[in-house]
Amino acid sequence: MNLDTVKTAVDTLHSAGEKEDTSWILEHVLDGNYLDFTPFGKIYLPQIHFNLFGIDVDLSLTRHVIFMWLALVILVVLFIKVGKSYRNSLVPKGISNLVEVLILFVKDEIAKPTIGKGHEKFLPYLLTVFFFILTCNFLGLVPYGSTATSNISVTATLAIISFIVIQIGGMMKNGVFGYFKGLIPHGVPAWLIPIMFVVEILGLFTKPFALAIRLFANMTAGHIVILALLGLIFILKTVVVIPVSVAFALFIYLLEILVALIQAYIFTMLSSLFIGMAVHQDH
Repeated sequence: MNLDTVKTAVDTLHSAGEKEDTSWILEHVLDGNYLDFTPFGKIYLPQIHFNLFGIDVDLSLTRHVIFMWLALVILVVLFIKVGKSYRNSLVPKGISNLVEVLILFVKDEIAKPTIGKGHEKFLPYLLTVFFFILTCNFLGLVPYGSTATSNISVTATLAIISFIVIQIGGMMKNGVFGYFKGLIPHGVPAWLIPIMFVVEILGLFTKPFALAIRLFANMTAGHIVILALLGLIFILKTVVVIPVSVAFALFIYLLEILVALIQAYIFTMLSSLFIGMAVHQDH
C-alpha cells in the first residue's frame, strides 16, 4: 500500500469524520454517480434518462462503469502491444513475458485439467474473464480507484455469461435432449427421477449464483475492513490508535492484492470446472 493510497483513505475518512454514523463506509464502497477525488472534490458524471416505448431507461454513468471502461481500454492496449511484440520477436520480453505466463497458467492449470479434450474452444472466454476480473480488482486498489467487481450487478452479469457458456457447451457436445438427460445420475430409481430432475435444474442456477456472490462478497469485504480500521482513528478521536489502525490496514491491503489474484483465479477455475462438468457428463 503506497502513501498516496493511505492519504486518499485518510482524507476520505477525515471528510466524513463529523458524521454520526458509519454510512461513509458504504458511500466509499458502493457505486455512485461521481468520481471521488477527496480532498480535491468530486467529478459528477452525466446522468442520461429517457423514455422508450413507455419504459424509463437509465443509461447514467457511474464510477464502476467508468472503471470497467478503463479496464477495457487497458486490456485492449495491453494485448495490442503484446501482439505486436510477437511479430517482432518470438521471444517475449517485459510485460509480454508476464502476459504469456498468465495465459499459459489459465490454459495449462485451469482449462486443460478441468475441461480436458476440447478445452481450446472455451479458452478465449476463460482468458477474457480472467484478465477482466484481474484488471478490475487491481484498479480498485490504486489511489482514487473503484472496484467494479464489488458491484453485484457486475458479478451477476459475469456469472450469467458463464451460465450461458456452460449450457451452450453442454448442449453442443451432448445435444439438447442428451444434455438434460445427462443431468440425472445413472442408476437412480424411476420414482426418484422427477425429484432429481428438479434438484439438478435448481443446481444449474445455484452455480452462477455462487460465482456472483463469492466474487462480490470477497471484493467488498476487504475495502470495508480497511476503511473500518482507519475509521477507528476518527471514531475514537485519539491518536493513540493510529499506529495500530494503519498497521492493520496496511496488512489487509497487502492481503487484498493476494485476494485480487485469487478471486480472478477462482471465478475462472469454477467457470471452467462447470463447463467441463456440462461437456463431459459421462465422466
